[in-house]
Parts: sequence; structure tokens; C-alpha cells
Amino acid sequence: MAADLPEKTEIVEMIGLEEGQALLYKQVLAACKTKVFQVLEEKGLRGSQLTILSALMKLRQLCCHPDTLEIPLPDEQRGSGKFEHFKLLIDDIVSEGHRVLVFSQFTRMLKLMAEYLNKNSIRFSYLDGSTVDREAAVREFQQDENIPVFLLSLKAGGVGLNLTGADYVIHYDPWWNPAVENQATDRAHRIGQSKNVMVYKLITKDTVEEKIRELQVRKSELLKNMLDDEGRLVETFSIDDVRDLFG
Repeated sequence: MAADLPEKTEIVEMIGLEEGQALLYKQVLAACKTKVFQVLEEKGLRGSQLTILSALMKLRQLCCHPDTLEIPLPDEQRGSGKFEHFKLLIDDIVSEGHRVLVFSQFTRMLKLMAEYLNKNSIRFSYLDGSTVDREAAVREFQQDENIPVFLLSLKAGGVGLNLTGADYVIHYDPWWNPAVENQATDRAHRIGQSKNVMVYKLITKDTVEEKIRELQVRKSELLKNMLDDEGRLVETFSIDDVRDLFG
């Protein structure tokens, strides 16, 4: 870290599933597990990569919010423990006069956040892969201190931007490689930042998100050279890794 950068504090918050969400998660996990191990038996580990990635994507989306799956669900299964926690966190950050970058891999999740912010008259900037004028979105947030929130997709907003107007960062969902998250955090924690930076990483406990954190520890050296290439990551999975992720 550069000697003149202010302090950065990282907080990992473990959040439980809501009751209906937990039931849905168990159902989806069981179906994914059956599918993955059936394909593993038929095609082997190398031939199962797309099936594994698809199953993990579905489980990760469910951890974020059941509505990101965009499938019909009864009301009792449409709640999200993490999203409820996020709303409280955002309300506290904004009410205390801070400004925050919020990163997610899923644009549908960012849209749900935008709906909440609009409903509660909280101004925000927005950037994802479909944003035509990235510089305008960045300029809007940096120059208007009355905009407290910037919603960004991890891949579109994780590198190359100067967002020192924010002193808080929220990583709503975990990426495979912590280095990618760190690059995103550095949009705020960089030269020009005058305030201490608080970084929140939200993890849904007893789910694949917690398994991803465990995998990060086991494969830390390998991940340093892999950045955000999911396909290459899956190539490194062992049968034990797959069992752990779907366990």
C-alpha cells in the first residue's frame, strides 16, 4: 500500500438465509447436485465443466436474491436475508453522510438494488457492461457529492476507474479470486482518497458462498494468476472440490 494512502478496514459479514429462501436453496442444491454428479459419471470432470458452472451460478444467484433467478416463486420464497441486511447497511451509511461503491456480479441484483434506492429516494449512479458512457457515470458520481451510492457490476467497474468520492465499499457477492475484489476496492482506496475506507464483504453462511471462501484459501496461489476466468478455474477442480462445493 502506498505510504500516503489512508487506512482501509475490511469486514466480512456472515448472513443467514431467510426461512423460505433456505428451503428453496435446499431444493435447488439437491437438484443441482443430482444433475452435476450424473453428468460427472457420464462425461467425467473435463466434460462436466459447463454443467458445474451453470449449477454454481444458479446457487450464487439464489444467495443474492431469489428474484435474480427470474422464475415464478411463491411470496414466501422470494425473501433474501442478504438483501435485507444490505438495505439496513445502506441506510446506515447514507444517513451518516458517507458515500459507497456497491459491487455485484449480477446486473439483475443491481437492478433490484436500484429499485430499492428509487423507492426510498436515495440518489445513485449506475454502471454495468451495457453502460454506453462510462466516463459520464463516473463524472456524475465524483462531482456530485449529493449522490451517495454508486452501483457497479464487478467486471465493468472493477478496474480503471477513479472513484475516490466514496469512502465505503460493499462487495455484495464473492468472486472466486479475492484479487478481483481488491482491484474493485482500489477504485476508492487509491491516490486522491483523503478518508479512511471501510470495505464490507457480504457472505451467505452455510451456502456455496461460504464454500467459495474456503476454496479461495485452498487454491490461493493458483488463483493469483487466474483473475476472473471462471472456465480456467473449473479446469482446476478436483472431484473433492466439486463434492465440497455441492456438499
